[in-house]
Amino acid sequence: MVNRPSVPEVITVNSEPLQTLIRDLLPSQNGFGSELQASNVITPIIDLTATAEGSTLRSDLQSALAHGSQTVFDVSSGTTTVANTAGFYRITGNANVGAGSTSQQGTIAINDGATTKVVAQYSQPGCIPFDFVVWLSPGDTLEVSATNSNFEMIGSVRQIADSLGEFVSPSGFPL
Repeated sequence: MVNRPSVPEVITVNSEPLQTLIRDLLPSQNGFGSELQASNVITPIIDLTATAEGSTLRSDLQSALAHGSQTVFDVSSGTTTVANTAGFYRITGNANVGAGSTSQQGTIAINDGATTKVVAQYSQPGCIPFDFVVWLSPGDTLEVSATNSNFEMIGSVRQIADSLGEFVSPSGFPL
């Protein structure tokens, strides 16, 4: 048996969407080379995506709660607007439902000025945690409400990305 070394193959990839993505993610590479190439050689990958996009923080860390970034709320028997600037927001907290009245209800909703869309609604007795991300379009408001004083919505909200999708770093980052 003859042992022959492999010969790598390199082919040209003609894809304008891929070339556009490379130019967008790696602006420093704009103008270098005119064609993408692919190879059959196994190459270790180092993910530079976050840095190429201008961020040095992983997206899961980007949504971290931070003392200086949180806007707290404590709502019982009423409605409070907790955010009203376009962008992405992380809202976290607890719905604290007292036992007794069947008409108790807490909601988290997005209002566009004409209609209200309920994102989450709570009515079962107990302490129910919530933690999710919402998108506000220009003109939208994020509202938290509770139907009576036996119900409490308590938590905080933080903008994690602006209306263009650019990350908003936690307060104090980087040091």
